[in-house]
Amino acid sequence: MLAAPVALVAQDKKATDDYINDAVKQKLAADTVVKGGSLDVEVKDGVVTLSGKVPESRQKDRAGSLAKKVHGVKSVINNIKIEKL
Repeated sequence: MLAAPVALVAQDKKATDDYINDAVKQKLAADTVVKGGSLDVEVKDGVVTLSGKVPESRQKDRAGSLAKKVHGVKSVINNIKIEKL
């Protein structure tokens, strides 16, 4: 009976910038479309800034989409550059 209230408290807890940074990096690394790109992630007050280089525009778009889905993200600034190999 105690497990349910504890889980609810954990879900309501505000996501920290460190948590968001780690979660975004994990999502990017695990994604088959995005991985392989050289990306950096910075987070300030829930705003994620993505930078780096990828060879395809779909990788840039996918990285932004994945970052937006992370709990606690307020917005995403996608500064990823597309550089064809």
